[in-house]
Amino acid sequence: MGSIHHQLTMFWLIIFYMLVLHTHNKGGLFVEGIGCNWGTRATHPLPPDVTVRLMKDNGFGKVKLFEAEPWVMQALGRSGLEVMLGIPNEFLAPLAASVQAAENWVMQNVSNYISKHGVDIRYVAVGNEPFLKSYKGMFQNATFPAMQNIQAALIKAGLGRQVKVTVPLNADVYESLTGLPSNGDFRADIHDLMMSIVRFLQESNYPITINIYPFLSLNADPNFPKEYAFFTPGSSSPIVDGAFTYTNVFDANYDTLIAALEKNGFGSMEVIVGEIGWPTDGDKDATVENARRFNQGLLDRVSKNKGTPRKSTPPDIYIFGLIDEDAKSIQPGNFERHWGMFYYDGTVKYDILMPDGQILVPAKGVRYLERQWCVLSPTASIADPAITDSVNYACQYSDCTSLGYGSTCNMLDVRSNISYAFNQYFQSQNQQKGSCGFSNLSVITKTDPSEGTCRFEVMIDIGKHDLTANVSSHADKFNQGAIWRTLATVVFGLLLWSR
Repeated sequence: MGSIHHQLTMFWLIIFYMLVLHTHNKGGLFVEGIGCNWGTRATHPLPPDVTVRLMKDNGFGKVKLFEAEPWVMQALGRSGLEVMLGIPNEFLAPLAASVQAAENWVMQNVSNYISKHGVDIRYVAVGNEPFLKSYKGMFQNATFPAMQNIQAALIKAGLGRQVKVTVPLNADVYESLTGLPSNGDFRADIHDLMMSIVRFLQESNYPITINIYPFLSLNADPNFPKEYAFFTPGSSSPIVDGAFTYTNVFDANYDTLIAALEKNGFGSMEVIVGEIGWPTDGDKDATVENARRFNQGLLDRVSKNKGTPRKSTPPDIYIFGLIDEDAKSIQPGNFERHWGMFYYDGTVKYDILMPDGQILVPAKGVRYLERQWCVLSPTASIADPAITDSVNYACQYSDCTSLGYGSTCNMLDVRSNISYAFNQYFQSQNQQKGSCGFSNLSVITKTDPSEGTCRFEVMIDIGKHDLTANVSSHADKFNQGAIWRTLATVVFGLLLWSR
């Protein structure tokens, strides 16, 4: 016979244990301070319910979106994930010109998904790097008014305290003429504009969001010291800036922003790192090993709650990105389609230890097309005059970035090169009849033609997404039922024991 106090203690301990088990089974144990960017520029997007589960299973508690796509927003409903919702740059002008347009946008894309779907929207990110030098001032006049109108619309919708406004900026909005972080300041051509925006953010208790890419620093400068791009400094010579020493470019870049804020009277401003990561293909430095090394170093900082020399409090960070996007623009470089920590189908690219001590796990419930590939026919001659046009056509309508210099398929011989292009097109067209024609130069094979680091893909079956969603839903309901049946049995046992 146990005391009443002991029985109650046991009862609540069991309930707590079962709730923790329930949360863990649903992938709900999130890592503080870490999020990811979910881009959707793909010919065959991973099913949204599978993607949400992938994020939760790997400890991501926050997600940044580039626009409000219904199929994505609905999947995030009641997921427990905190959302930063983006507004594309092309919407800035109409939002800046009309408060009504801003109110309509908030009603449709924020209020609607919070109230009807239970999406936990924490931020609206107005624009995406709108002050990039390459835009030549295209969005400079519209960005700040759009931010003000979105804020007014959120307040009118009763969401002024729940949802904050920010603007994701490229690191080129600030600079140091001496190369030392302590001399950081905002670019002269947008200095007054940045002062207005930063003052607005601080007065409203909103954060500033900055995107920092050490890979792009390395990629843009052939003389850039490679080791300085990573968090393990190796043999790179540190930069000494007064009392501070910098052993990696992230710290130096971030502290240049901090110095710019301090110099202009905004030293207490909250900063979010909206994008940071490393690609795995499409360039000689875009490798799986470099990406693993960079992201592991980044995550280790999160584990240690480590800030920078100038700012001891670490920022929240959103890794770019979650999944590869095979339809993304490659104007900056072929690597643009390979930023994901996961391949297009949610399979893990490299072993990495998350701050919660778990290794990355792949997506569950992904459905594929039939395991078959389109390749150059053994009887076809590489001298056939139709080869060039066929390969050009295939690569125009599919992703051949892995064939470029320094990429994962760069080592293929001529015949395998052609086969890779043919298969990319075949898969992008859902293996439809006739998509492996190419003037009778190709055949379909059941033997995987992958070689070494070069993966010949079999694409996701986008026609089976709903099946995956149903399977996930039923599995959740089954797990919940099993947990609560177990809890009821234990409680019943306690009641009997107390008699």
